[in-house]
Amino acid sequence: MTAPSLQGQKSSKIPRRILTALINSISAGVTPRTGIEHLAVGRKEEIGALLTDMDNVGDGGSGFRIVSGPFGSGKSFLLQLARNYALERNYVVMDADLSPERRLTGTQGQGLAIYRELTRNMAIKTRPDGGALPTILEKWISGVQADVMREQGLSASDPVFETSVSKAIVAAVCQMEGLVHGFDFSQVIARYWQGNVEQDDAKKTASLRWLRGEYATKTEAREAMGGTVRVMIDDDGWYDYVKLLASFVTTIGYRGLIVLIDEGVNLYKISHTQARLANYEKLLTILNDCLQGRAQRLGIIFGATPQMVEDTRRGLFSYEALRTRLQESRYASQAGLHDVTGTVIKLEPLSFEEVFVLLQRLRFLHAMHLGYPEKVSDDQLKGFMEETLSRLGAQRFSTPREIIRDFITVLNLIHQHPELEFEAVVHGTDYKPSAAAIDVEAVTSLQEEEDKLDTTVKSESQDMPPSESFKEFKL
Repeated sequence: MTAPSLQGQKSSKIPRRILTALINSISAGVTPRTGIEHLAVGRKEEIGALLTDMDNVGDGGSGFRIVSGPFGSGKSFLLQLARNYALERNYVVMDADLSPERRLTGTQGQGLAIYRELTRNMAIKTRPDGGALPTILEKWISGVQADVMREQGLSASDPVFETSVSKAIVAAVCQMEGLVHGFDFSQVIARYWQGNVEQDDAKKTASLRWLRGEYATKTEAREAMGGTVRVMIDDDGWYDYVKLLASFVTTIGYRGLIVLIDEGVNLYKISHTQARLANYEKLLTILNDCLQGRAQRLGIIFGATPQMVEDTRRGLFSYEALRTRLQESRYASQAGLHDVTGTVIKLEPLSFEEVFVLLQRLRFLHAMHLGYPEKVSDDQLKGFMEETLSRLGAQRFSTPREIIRDFITVLNLIHQHPELEFEAVVHGTDYKPSAAAIDVEAVTSLQEEEDKLDTTVKSESQDMPPSESFKEFKL
């Protein structure tokens, strides 16, 4: 969610665990996984576009976006923020980073590796740290049992209770048999239920391993599943099972599945031309599926660098089918306008006011973390911004990561060495202050807009009708 205003932050206590993880992450230049909402500044248009995509997914559609920005510009930050939004709005979220070992496809199981990472990081609102697949299955089964008790007036000790629940389970999973690999997928879900009824942990574990793509051969998978399945999740077909998961989680009460894939630059780094183009072709397949509506209840957000997207020699634009789909319209480029409705969302540098608000947040969080009263004034923050721009030789702040790390370092130094003055650390001993151009009204407006967006997200997640909202007993 978007960060609350400073006034709101100061009136609430951030848990120590979250605050420590947040400070440690940003000090090392790593995108925080928890507490990220306390640093969210700006990106209103980009966030609005991603929220619109989520609404489309919740209404039965699909979405595909590429978030493009230089290293340190906030791509991963925006993806993590989208993850928090999705969890708050009752979506299942899976996320993973690409690497040399994890790609969209490969000859040594790299595609299966990205699927395994996605399922390992599967998260829901009550399990935001990942590993939510068993929780989803168990709570769904409990929900079906509760439905049978309520609708048929049966008790758990009734002789026909398990039969009635089994029929309800089969009716639910049969809806997926019409999809690619849907029959085998439904058989695995049914076998997990059998293991639940028989209290057979081996059956449940085997089903979970199959769903996570952990079997190396079809023979191993068939034996572990008692001969009930004919296939296994492999490097070529893993994306089909992501679509099946999207259908399944929707059937059992969630709004849809949001998939976040970051570090797309690792595809750009593949030296072998055919291997790189094979990954681009896989990306094209996923993009077409989502934009043409063949995938349902599925949203995908892909993080990449401008070079990875626009390089015509080895980037996405080197693949003609992708270039024609992703290239910005000449009208937008001629007018110099920022269009966030296209498939590629280009991250613009933060404004002066947004950076100023970000530094205020960092000042507050650092003081809370170490338990001291805030020492740095707003004028000193302006001086820090002035010095940063002068050092970078730029007209705008382009890399929030570097600004954050530098500012946290300065705060650490003046806290550890009370005899040091802020100006002496930042500028040296010969510093003479000058007025930095900060629009105070713009800062206030920025805070109000973020509070409004935060309130909207919270109210939407709380006011959903039962058919769409978070079903406690029927996840």
